[in-house]
Amino acid sequence: MEFLYSIDRAVFLFLNRTVANPVFDFLMPIITEKDYWMIPIVLALMSLIIFGGKKGRIVVLLAAVILTMSDQLSSHVVKPWVERVRPCFVVEGVRLLIRQSRSFSFPSSHASNMAAMATLFSVKYPRYKIFFIVFAALVAYSRIYVGVHYPADIVGGAVLGFLCAVCVLGIERWIRRLWEKRRMSEENKESAEGEPPDLTGGGD
Repeated sequence: MEFLYSIDRAVFLFLNRTVANPVFDFLMPIITEKDYWMIPIVLALMSLIIFGGKKGRIVVLLAAVILTMSDQLSSHVVKPWVERVRPCFVVEGVRLLIRQSRSFSFPSSHASNMAAMATLFSVKYPRYKIFFIVFAALVAYSRIYVGVHYPADIVGGAVLGFLCAVCVLGIERWIRRLWEKRRMSEENKESAEGEPPDLTGGGD
């Protein structure tokens, strides 16, 4: 376990300090702070609701369910259970680029939520999946660069978010199949009831 922690710490220091540069120092705090993204996210969701048709409204509903599950599990279940302290409070020489509370480190809620959303939108809008995956990866990486998460926190969060999305999408498919089965059954029943009676007597 200590060996794995040492690798995790070494990779963290490499990504946080060794590859540090002025461009990333400017960009990564913007990418990592959700306050900068609230208006674009709200506008995107409103566009899906208004212009995305039935599919868009379903995606927004699924996003709300998946995001709630991912965020609550990561922040209020796993973090208090693992109780891992953030690197910015225990690793010497960390470059901390944002304000950070004393909340626990594992898993990264940012990584969990972004992986969950990237999975959902990649499934529903596969044409743009590269964009969703790259954006989620950038947000996840930014958490290491600004000094608030170890790489293992990111991996753990991403796995959790992915599983949350897969679980909800699986339930959605199951409900959709039941709905389609019921609809086809009702259509067949209506079709049978609408057939004219056989007046030939069944013989010659």
